[in-house]
Amino acid sequence: MRFYALTLICMVIASLIILPPSLGKTKPFLDDYGNILPGSIAEKDFVDINGASLGMFVMAKDESRPVILFLGGGPGIPEYFLEQKYPSGLEDEFVVCYLEYRGTSMSYSSNTSADTMTSEQYISDVVGVTNYLRERFGKDKIYLMAHSFGTYIGIQAAAQHPELYHAYISLAQIVDQLESEKTAYAYMIDRYRAVGNEKMVKKFEDYPIFTSDDAYERYAISSLRDAAMHDLGVGTTRDMRSVMSGIFFPSLRCTVYTPMERINIWRGKMFAKNTAVVTDSMHFNAFEQVPSLKVPIYFFAGAYDYTCLYSLQKEYYAQIQAPLKGFYTFENSAHSPLFEEPDKAMGILTQDIVNGTNIRLNVGNEYESPVACPENPCRLH
Repeated sequence: MRFYALTLICMVIASLIILPPSLGKTKPFLDDYGNILPGSIAEKDFVDINGASLGMFVMAKDESRPVILFLGGGPGIPEYFLEQKYPSGLEDEFVVCYLEYRGTSMSYSSNTSADTMTSEQYISDVVGVTNYLRERFGKDKIYLMAHSFGTYIGIQAAAQHPELYHAYISLAQIVDQLESEKTAYAYMIDRYRAVGNEKMVKKFEDYPIFTSDDAYERYAISSLRDAAMHDLGVGTTRDMRSVMSGIFFPSLRCTVYTPMERINIWRGKMFAKNTAVVTDSMHFNAFEQVPSLKVPIYFFAGAYDYTCLYSLQKEYYAQIQAPLKGFYTFENSAHSPLFEEPDKAMGILTQDIVNGTNIRLNVGNEYESPVACPENPCRLH
């Protein structure tokens, strides 16, 4: 009996470590005396948008600051979770709304129909949340920031409704994901061949992605893809070597979510991966579908990004037409430049994008003057 009791106690302790209990509350912003900062916001909200209850975090040390709507990746990996793990400082300078898409994370519901998980619905939801934020904070326009999968939704929302946004800020822009995945696949299998890892080579060969759309789609949502990218340092961050240790277990310990909400992160992730919006993003071609924007556009690109290929982002930047644009290379980043090099990212956001007084075009280590292109596509100098 003692053995079974001890085993039970150990199991309970382990479960509390893996999934610690919490009420899922955000922490308020405090001054040096432990008082809540006047005018600060630290809210976890659920807002009815287009018939769905969408979860979001709204965070700011000063509610009078410019407003950013942040569209995360995945879909299903909450951007606010990454902000908790890799603090960027966004909340110091902006009112930030971290949206969690319908059918995922806090917005996950077993009643959500897969038929509603479409690109058109996601774009409509973004517009609905944008208008909610505009009304709540009394802004004619807000900033739209998107990361990875979020860039697929964000750039289309900005293209369809430029009147709503000061600018579109892209972190790891999806450009031509089929081409990106093929290049990354070839790069990774060559890396494993070079070190004699025949086990991983064989796993890649089991996904002949160049032969059919079906093979490509199966690979794109496979565990092999993520495992290899992180193993080789070209995944979420350069130093994150495993989705399990870098995202899965930390997300289960992220106490701004209730235990059930943390479980729903992964229920939503699994639910979303076979829906239309994800499949569409795999075949998105920004060169053809969004050749121009009527708002300023800024690219933050990690030099080691093989999730959304850096070279494709740079090529697309050279062709897209916009009233103003800038391309920033993050030399020490992979897929998450905001979280890998936050000081640099915040400097660009506050000095170049919001103030607009000294827009820098980062080409290698060179900084050049503002790039405005009212008529013709800008080119890298």
